[in-house]
Amino acid sequence: MPTAPLRIALLSYRGNPQCGGQGIYVRRVSRELAALGHRVDVWSGPPYPELDPGVVLRPVPSLDLWNERQLFRMPSLAELRDPIHLSEWISTLTGGFPEPRTFTRRVLREYRALPAADRYDVVHDNQSLGSGLPPLRAWVPVVATIHHPITVDRDIALAAARTRIKRLGLRRWYGFIAMQKRVAGQLDRITTVSRAAADDIARDFGIDRRCIQVVENGVDLALFRPRPEVVRRADRLITTVSADTPLKGFSFLLEAFAALRRERPELTLTVVGRNGHASTEKKLRHLGLNGSVRFTGRITDDELVCAYAESTIAVVPSLYEGFGLPAAEAMACGVPVVSTRAGALPEVVGLDGSAGVLVPAGESASLARPIADLLDAPERCSTMGLAGRARVASLFTWRRAAERLTDIYRELIAERSRAC
Repeated sequence: MPTAPLRIALLSYRGNPQCGGQGIYVRRVSRELAALGHRVDVWSGPPYPELDPGVVLRPVPSLDLWNERQLFRMPSLAELRDPIHLSEWISTLTGGFPEPRTFTRRVLREYRALPAADRYDVVHDNQSLGSGLPPLRAWVPVVATIHHPITVDRDIALAAARTRIKRLGLRRWYGFIAMQKRVAGQLDRITTVSRAAADDIARDFGIDRRCIQVVENGVDLALFRPRPEVVRRADRLITTVSADTPLKGFSFLLEAFAALRRERPELTLTVVGRNGHASTEKKLRHLGLNGSVRFTGRITDDELVCAYAESTIAVVPSLYEGFGLPAAEAMACGVPVVSTRAGALPEVVGLDGSAGVLVPAGESASLARPIADLLDAPERCSTMGLAGRARVASLFTWRRAAERLTDIYRELIAERSRAC
């Protein structure tokens, strides 16, 4: 198989690493692909990603209507003369989320205008799955990574919604899923990050399971590592879930934490993220947890690693994960993990119990019991932390992911050449 460097366009409709695992994916995968010698350009809408040296950012400006500093701002008349901008504005006004569609339409418009010498060997889409992608195949093979089917997020959010109006709003907002299902079946390749996600994509998107290739996420082991110079607390839990996302199971963790504090009043919980939801404040007051739960807000990677180093146990209470980067990063830092069995988490944590404890999802009592056991067993915590780091180092690295993706790109390019 040819080994010449490839020209790769990596697409992400949002690129901020602080906005979740997909932003991390773009930064780490692009860095490792560039380290393998490829030319990697990241085409991204705002918020734009933080990229490493050797990777080029190609901004794809949008109306940026979800910018917290100017939420749902009124566009200028000049902006609305652009038909893509206009459709984005109208869809957002009526409760939709058009960014995946409008981003890929902008990409298609810009790609068409590129001189032939500036085009790419492959386009790799990071789960926008917008309607602008299939027409790109006239010029270039298109691969898409689906981290997990967003149908799961929708169904969990609908189950948690308490009013008919809220459910109607959610159905409208998640209306882009129909487009994603249609587009996914029209691309050259689909990759995903776990076997569990592949099974769910096949079921919910109607794609033949044999056509979905698994390329696991990685962890930056140079960054996420034990910090022996940091004193580890004997009474601190840490989680990285979003407090206002039902998918992440945060309410079940709060209930488990409240039960644990009845016997361990010194126990604290660090939540990596911000508390921006009124229902979370209400629950904290109801459970009497004010003062014992600390939200970090936005922090740097180094601050996150130090927070892990200070913590006794990392808890992952998710109701679903397509991969589970928080679990893998905690393990890489040598922190024992208590995790649900939701989605791909058993693939990350392992089934033998050496690197972490798995419990049923959506059950606060099931979370509390193993946490209590580990708090009483510091030697087991230490052994589990070592095993967790070893597991991540052997199975989940970004270099391994980049090498596997390169193989997929080359296979696809070779198929395209034979067809011509």
